[in-house]
Amino acid sequence: MGALLALASSLTWGVADFMGGLAARRAGPVHVLAVSYPAGAIVLTFFALFLIPGEFSTGVVIWGGAAGCVGALAIGLLYMALSRGPMGIVSPITAVMAGAIPVFVGLIRGESLSALAVFGIACAGVAVVLVSRETGETAKVTMSTIGLAIASGVAIGIYLSAIGSAPADSGVWAATFGRWVSTLVLLVVLLIFARPFVSHGFPWALVIASGVLDALANGVFQLASQNGQLSVVAVMGSLYPVATVILAWVLIKERLNKIQLVGVGLALFAAATLSFSS
Repeated sequence: MGALLALASSLTWGVADFMGGLAARRAGPVHVLAVSYPAGAIVLTFFALFLIPGEFSTGVVIWGGAAGCVGALAIGLLYMALSRGPMGIVSPITAVMAGAIPVFVGLIRGESLSALAVFGIACAGVAVVLVSRETGETAKVTMSTIGLAIASGVAIGIYLSAIGSAPADSGVWAATFGRWVSTLVLLVVLLIFARPFVSHGFPWALVIASGVLDALANGVFQLASQNGQLSVVAVMGSLYPVATVILAWVLIKERLNKIQLVGVGLALFAAATLSFSS
């Protein structure tokens, strides 16, 4: 059950990231998140109150709060990367980093690192190098975009580990509380750093849909972590680029060169390998 829920969350995340990244190209990452996060928080609160009962405890506040702080950073970096570079490159890079972090967290907790996990991490490193290569008229990616994607992946991995550490009887409260914390952080950032909000031409439907789907994915992932091992469900949840890459290829016709295609494939293979490493 945990594995199926994790896969469901990864698919939902992939669609949400495509929609959010597309919206960020039109309206900017901060403004998109400032609208999408409250929308998602409201939906998660409804689920927590009426559909998926759970205990709101100190553990929820601690782990949900930590997840919320790092989650705002993670998605902000991700949307910045998606708005600057090809989704078919950015998304797999974040995935391999997000999948590797829970493995290292497991090591800190005393878990052993299998040969398969070592192989998956090695593949991830090679994939990052390959997708950063560009030739001719194909999709271009800068090292700053690669850096944003890597940083986002690390933050996402920390977020997944935090949500997965919440009490088992908390339902989706950790994801819900974390969402509200992220919303508060993002609104503060918006007030301090962002340009004035312009509603004309703002992709409201795209932004709200991405926020709702992302929030639902967070809630489903918390349920997955309660029904399976964190080191397994976290990296399975990191398979979200499959949906993002396919949507970017089909709907916005992103082109990648052969080396980058190999890198994307290797990144997805690395994420899948890590999902079976524990």
